[in-house]
Amino acid sequence: MSTVDAGRDASRDAWRSVWSSLAPIGRDPASGGYLRLSWSPADLAARKWFVTEARARGLAVETDRNGNLWAWWGDPAAGDAVVTGSHLDSVPHGGGFDGALGVASALLAVDALRARNASPRRPIGIVVFTEEEGSRFGVACLGSRLLAGAVDPARARALTDASGTTLAQALAGAGLDPAGIGPEPDRLARIGAFVELHIEQGRQLSRPVGVASGIWPHGRWRLHVAGEGNHAGTTLMADRRDPMLTAAFAVLAVNKEARLLGAHATVGRLVVHPNATNAVPETVTAWVDARAAEQSTLDLLVANVRRRVAERAERDGTTVELVAESVSPAVDFDAALCDRLVAALGPDTPVLGTAAGHDAGVLATAGVPAAMLFVRNPTGVSHSPAEHATDDDCVAGVAALARVLEELAC
Repeated sequence: MSTVDAGRDASRDAWRSVWSSLAPIGRDPASGGYLRLSWSPADLAARKWFVTEARARGLAVETDRNGNLWAWWGDPAAGDAVVTGSHLDSVPHGGGFDGALGVASALLAVDALRARNASPRRPIGIVVFTEEEGSRFGVACLGSRLLAGAVDPARARALTDASGTTLAQALAGAGLDPAGIGPEPDRLARIGAFVELHIEQGRQLSRPVGVASGIWPHGRWRLHVAGEGNHAGTTLMADRRDPMLTAAFAVLAVNKEARLLGAHATVGRLVVHPNATNAVPETVTAWVDARAAEQSTLDLLVANVRRRVAERAERDGTTVELVAESVSPAVDFDAALCDRLVAALGPDTPVLGTAAGHDAGVLATAGVPAAMLFVRNPTGVSHSPAEHATDDDCVAGVAALARVLEELAC
């Protein structure tokens, strides 16, 4: 076996060892997907995994006031730190690579730097942001938004999950002080560069690793339709004020407007009350996820949906409310930092945009020089158990991240 082959095998073995220790945490045996909702037992187990792995590498670990985890190689108080990382929470029954790939790769990139006796002149940090998916409390990238001051702490404390548990209660249950959440400008100011590695959530990459250029503007809107609950058998069709009809029209309107405008829009979640087979519903709540390449297109999409659904509600005798829950503007990642990433990885490195939101986008909006690396996803599927990356591509992602950290910090 050649030295090159031996090194490749060792890198693959290291990857499999770390990944296999994380992969079982929160996996649902029935669906094969993950149930790592933030502050759930599975999420807490994943956080414990990270702390154990970081401390095993001699990294200093801390939890910030918003529940984000940080592991440091060097003194963060020195400032101008190079930070990488991602998140460990999942969408319900989502894939195992989304977020977690970036965290595991960051740990292994530190190993790679130490194996070649690198000596960082800038602190290197690994961060695990909390509630990135927004699957439990409804606001995506909540941990990074709180850190950056992009979400009002009082509003955040009052957010509730499907069972009525508030974020404040979840934080207190995990041993954090809910009163302490909020912006940390001093912590942000210590970050000289942030590079997030993430699985590609599409199928644009023809090579193992690419660089992200930016993120489409996107957001989530809650659509609440109220009517009159009644008996399904005895209520005349002409007498009904059925919110399900308005909601069904809204789903079709969202799809049509997105297609006409070249945007992306989805209704993937409904809550019906009283949710009985033999009852006309009293209320239907749906959540609209909308994204577009241009802010003007996104604004037009939402306005058109709002108008069309209001017209339909008038015919159905229902009332409708469309409220923004989280909205993110377009993000162009730091051009100079992206150029350095491409230079470190080679001039043929693909550069691509994405319609998916990330913590890197929140930090970029807050003024932190930020960029992203994508690892190829041959299925093109994400937020699903079919999400996948090969061992070889994951190893290539670790090597790319290590080169980037070395270029920036050493």
